[in-house]
Amino acid sequence: MALLAEHNITATPGRRVVEVYDADAYLGDEAALDAAETQVVAGNGYHLYLFSLQPDMKVQVTIRIWDTPPALPAEREGHVDISLESETGTLVIGQLDRGPAADLALPRPGVYEGHAWWINRQAAADYYDTTLGQLTDESPDGWLTEAWNSCPVTERYVLDLAYSREPEPVDDEDV
Repeated sequence: MALLAEHNITATPGRRVVEVYDADAYLGDEAALDAAETQVVAGNGYHLYLFSLQPDMKVQVTIRIWDTPPALPAEREGHVDISLESETGTLVIGQLDRGPAADLALPRPGVYEGHAWWINRQAAADYYDTTLGQLTDESPDGWLTEAWNSCPVTERYVLDLAYSREPEPVDDEDV
């Protein structure tokens, strides 16, 4: 298996969510968003939601494109199989209530399949909760922001994907 492309994006999980979607997939999906709360990563084929346990500290999203998806790493906290269709060949990484963090070009438009896995999700949430518990009325201005920026772990989500097939043809009546 060969790594064809790797993209590392830093995003803040607005309302605890980071999105990954095709540049033309503007509409969200409440059912997929609800599923992400229990599965951590869920989607509808065009839109993926990554659900963090905290809403304010930056997370790292890594999207890797392979010729075939690699085996899952042993150190992962969890994983789920995913499929993502991109008609445009451009993915947007969105911060749910904060706008796009980045966009990236795929090697070509199409359906990409593989798995998502994550690490340090719980450790980041524990740090977040502990830090909020230490906040007092006497805490200096900027203390909380500095604490978020000083988190000792990086919450990370990795999408390991491989091209599967051409995108579904668009019906002219749907446009």
